[in-house]
Formats: sequence, structure tokens, C-alpha cells
Amino acid sequence: MRIRPLAVDTLIAAALTSVALLLGPEATRQGQNPLDATAYALVVLVHLPLVLRSLAPVVVCCLVHAAWLVYITAGYWPVVCSFGPMLAVYTVASLRPVRVSVPCAGLMGGVWIYAGALSHTVGWPSVVGQAVVYPAVLWRFGVVARRSAKLTRQLRREQAERARREVAEERGRIARELHDVVAHHMSVISVQTGLARFVFDTDRPTARAALDTIDATGKEALEELRRMLTVLRAADDDVPAGPMPGLARLDEMAERVRAGGVPVALTIEGTPRPLAPGVELCAYRVVQEALTNVLKHAPGASAQVRLRYEPHQVIVSVIDDGEGVIPDRVRTDGGHGLIGMRERAKLYGGRISTGPRDQGGFAVRLTLPTSARAAAQGDDTIT
Repeated sequence: MRIRPLAVDTLIAAALTSVALLLGPEATRQGQNPLDATAYALVVLVHLPLVLRSLAPVVVCCLVHAAWLVYITAGYWPVVCSFGPMLAVYTVASLRPVRVSVPCAGLMGGVWIYAGALSHTVGWPSVVGQAVVYPAVLWRFGVVARRSAKLTRQLRREQAERARREVAEERGRIARELHDVVAHHMSVISVQTGLARFVFDTDRPTARAALDTIDATGKEALEELRRMLTVLRAADDDVPAGPMPGLARLDEMAERVRAGGVPVALTIEGTPRPLAPGVELCAYRVVQEALTNVLKHAPGASAQVRLRYEPHQVIVSVIDDGEGVIPDRVRTDGGHGLIGMRERAKLYGGRISTGPRDQGGFAVRLTLPTSARAAAQGDDTIT
């Protein structure tokens, strides 16, 4: 439960008033005029404005010092009412600029010297020292508190901005994942649906195989979507997420695309080894997007997927022998496939090149670092 500032200021004002009232009888022992009913009323009047010190610190400081000045002029011991002005000066310094707080600190010092002059004190060095040191120390503490509060607010703004950026990045990542999952599987289902419709009456075994492929592809799409939802819920519910797709499942992807009517040859070079999950997922999604584009935009083409493991990096390429116009079609269709590829590559410090080949077809080549030594980021066009 958060306590309101007004309530806190009220409690502080009541506490300081109580301390001042308890200190009142000490005036007689210090050789000062004893406090009477008028003095005690002035003590309350000095501390009462402190209730509003956070709302109007400068006005409260002036009112407190004015009441304190009346109390001193009446001939009462100044120390009894000194707590209120001290708190008022600190409050102004902690909430207002230096150009405002310095005069308030000077006001307290001036009243202190006036009290010394009115009491005909002989210890002027002590009075002047107190008139300088007390306001200066209170002012300094207030300035430090003001700077600390400013830094705290700035830190909170930066944290909020960082949280907003992280949310936006996470939304972008989720959007890319959904695009990759849905686009790839729906492309396979669309091709197989057309095939089943075409041969339904003339080639029942082929139609049945197409339907089986649709069924398997739909189940896999649902499985990946459920996995993504599990990942999203894990942060709130501590639900363990299943493994994300990786390079070990390239065979399954190639088989699924073959079932969609695109001959796919998969070649693996080097010694396969475990990679960071993010690197594997990045490579998997780029291959998935490239093959999806072949399915959608290069009918009748064949594709070659090559995966090569090197000591400090992994290289994946997808080459087809289609018309080589995938970039134009992807851009005019409003898709985000090529953009998503580049964003993924940059995220993991990799390089990606996409573009039509001179000898026909389209090529996608991704290089991802697999060690702490990240490769330079960038993308270019194959010619």
C-alpha cells in the first residue's frame, strides 16, 4: 500500500511540532525567556505550513520563516522553532532549481543572524558559523536528493523505453515465426489440395497420398503453433517449452516440399555438430522460407539445399532453377519473407545474400558464425 505524500508530510509536521513543544521547557534552563501560551501557539504556527511543503515548497518556506521571525521578535528562544525552517530549506533545495533554493537558504541564514543580534549575543563567531553551515548543509543535502530523484526518473524512463523496445522486438520475432510456419505449411497444403482435386477421379492413390500429405503438414503446423504459444506462456506460467525446429529436421522439410511437387536435393558437408538453438532456428527458418518461395513462385522448378559445417561457421544455401523472379513477386505480394531472412541473419551476426542467378533460377546463401567471434553483418545481391 502506497502512502500519499500529503499524509507523509502531515506526519513529519506533527513529529517536528511535538519535538519543538517538548523542547520548550528547556528555554528556561538555557537562560532564555520561558515559553507561554503565545509562544506555543507560534511554535505550532511555524510548523503547520509544512503539511503542504511538497505542493508549494517556496511558499511554505516563506511562511515558515515569517512565523519564525515573529516568534524570534517576540523574544523567545529561537532554537525551539528551528526545525521547521531547516526542513523547509531542504525541501526547496530538493524540489526546485538552484536559483530558487539558494535565496531560501540565504533567508534562513539571515533570520539566524537576526536572532543573534536580537539576543545581544557575545558569541558572534558561533552565530555566524551556524548561520552559514546549517543552511549550506541542508541546501547541499536537498540538491543531492533532487539529483538522485532526477536520475531515478530518468532510469525509469529508460527502463520503460527498453521494455517497449523489447516488446516490439519480441512481437517482430513472433510475427516472423508465424509467417514462416504458416506460409510454408499453407503453401504445401495449397499445392497438395490442387493436386488432389485434379486427380481425384482419375488417380485415387495419388489423391490419397496428397491428402495424407495435407494431413501430416497440417498436424505439423499445429504442432509448431502450439510450441510457439507454449513459449509465449512460459514466461508467465513457467511452462517448459518444447524444442524448436533445428537443422536435424531439414530432411523432414525436404520430404514435405517434395510431396508438394518440388524436387529437393539435400546435401550435408562437414561433420554435423550441435549449435546454439538460436543459430539452428535461424538457419532452419531461412531454408524454410526459401523453399516456400520456390513452391509459391517457381512452379516446376527443382531446388538444391546445401548445408556445410565449418570450424567457426555454418553455411546454408538454397538454389533453384526456376524463373529467377522471386524477389519481385515477393515484394509486390506484400510479403516479408526476404526482409525476415535479412533480419534473422543480422540478429545472429550472419551474412545473407539473395538474388537471381545469371544462369537462371534464384539463390539464397546464409553464413552464420557458430563461435564467439561473430562475423560482420550485412547482405548483398548475387549476380
